[in-house]
Amino acid sequence: MDLRSYIRDVLDFKPGITFFDITPLLAEPAAFRYAIDALAERYKDAGATKILAAEARGFLFGAPLAYKMNLGFIPVRKPGKLPYKTTSVTYDLEYGTDTLQMHVDAVKPGDRILIIDDLLATGGTTGGMIQLVKDAGGDIAGIGFLIELGFLDGPSKLEGIPHEYLLKL
Repeated sequence: MDLRSYIRDVLDFKPGITFFDITPLLAEPAAFRYAIDALAERYKDAGATKILAAEARGFLFGAPLAYKMNLGFIPVRKPGKLPYKTTSVTYDLEYGTDTLQMHVDAVKPGDRILIIDDLLATGGTTGGMIQLVKDAGGDIAGIGFLIELGFLDGPSKLEGIPHEYLLKL
């Protein structure tokens, strides 16, 4: 299936920035199902025990993938959004920093975590998720994306961990 045809380019979403809008893909059941099934196929032998994804768009792929693969799901959120005790990581962005949190008991030593997100751009968010998993004693089973932006250097933030994507733009 040509997933690219379900991604809408929004030119100058911010000055000089093209936003790759995934909502047409989400609105088309066959395309959405194809994307989840393709990610499940790529990671069926990864030995993952849980899937971790960051809000909000990562949830759109991580949660249905966890359901499809019969794995637990770990939500990673911005500060103050999770109701229980959290652990945090602050990471660098192109212009500043950001912080992510997860529950302190979400990843246990020896858990094999599959990190899923909609898009790999500069890699800052994914690098933060990797750090959360490692700090909790978990191992990375894999990293997967719907889209990788090939014109940015996102893979450099993945600490040499192999990653997969369904579409490279």
